[in-house]
Amino acid sequence: MVNHVYLGRSGLKISDIVYGNWLTHGSQVDQDTASACVRAALDAGITTFDTADVYANGKAEKVLGKALRGERRESLEILTKVYFPTGRAGHNDSGLSRKHIMESIDASLKRLRTDYVDVYQAHRFDVETPIEETMQAFADVVRQGKALYIGVSEWTAEQLRFAHDHAKELGFQVISNQPQYSMLYRVIEGEVVPTSSELGISQIVFSPVAQGALTGKYLPGQQPPEGSRATDAKGGANMIKRWMDDDVLARVQELRPVARELDLTMAQLAVGWVLQNANVAAAIIGASRPEQVAENVKASGLTIPEDAMARIDEALGDAVTTDAAMTWQNAPHGRPS
Repeated sequence: MVNHVYLGRSGLKISDIVYGNWLTHGSQVDQDTASACVRAALDAGITTFDTADVYANGKAEKVLGKALRGERRESLEILTKVYFPTGRAGHNDSGLSRKHIMESIDASLKRLRTDYVDVYQAHRFDVETPIEETMQAFADVVRQGKALYIGVSEWTAEQLRFAHDHAKELGFQVISNQPQYSMLYRVIEGEVVPTSSELGISQIVFSPVAQGALTGKYLPGQQPPEGSRATDAKGGANMIKRWMDDDVLARVQELRPVARELDLTMAQLAVGWVLQNANVAAAIIGASRPEQVAENVKASGLTIPEDAMARIDEALGDAVTTDAAMTWQNAPHGRPS
């Protein structure tokens, strides 16, 4: 069973393994399979579920809402996001304007079949909307009881400080950031993590297995396995292509002895590794089959010995991405349409 931890400097507890439905629900898997994966998550003790309005243009929220139907709402933590274009992608259907936030929260709640979400997250920073407008809208969403807490995703250290300071003035909390983080992609360690620790903000990290590259199933010099993410034409192949390099894949294979000695699968080792960071509250896992959930939850509560952590660093070497500036470089520099 999974552990439950406090999120940020708040009284909210979430499961340290979060079930997320990016790239799966509403696109890659059908409702029955999605429901089976959600049931496997619940059976494993996962209580926290992460989605976004942009995933499959609202379909992912609908699928999750249907899959959770009948569950005791007070026993769950449901997280969703706002920022990217939704609906017909009109001129006000993206960003973090007051109009888009207020309309989006109502649409998300309807799709999720709930009266509130536990954490409402700004999916990216909106450079075209004044931060004061965005944070006032989030304050009103909280006061209306439509969200209990506010989080963000892939914000820089400076942007996190803006969010924290404005939220404090308005009487609510920003308690989480959702960045990409894995053994191979460590850009948050230099600036985002130290700033977050200071401000009382936790990380809920996505892609802890680097879109599957850290599972070890991709071998250098060989074609990807049929049916794997690297062969998915609906978006999965594009997301993982950065790691489909023979040198990177060869280095990942060097992690096998480490995983074997700890009696872990490669995926468990990867998920357990991100949870070793004290500022990381939880890791998001996805699944296209229920058995994948059962495997990954075994990473909850792991302690990887220091010598094993050192061997991981040695094996991956310069294949690791660490440039802190990439959080800003990879962010949208204008409102998407």
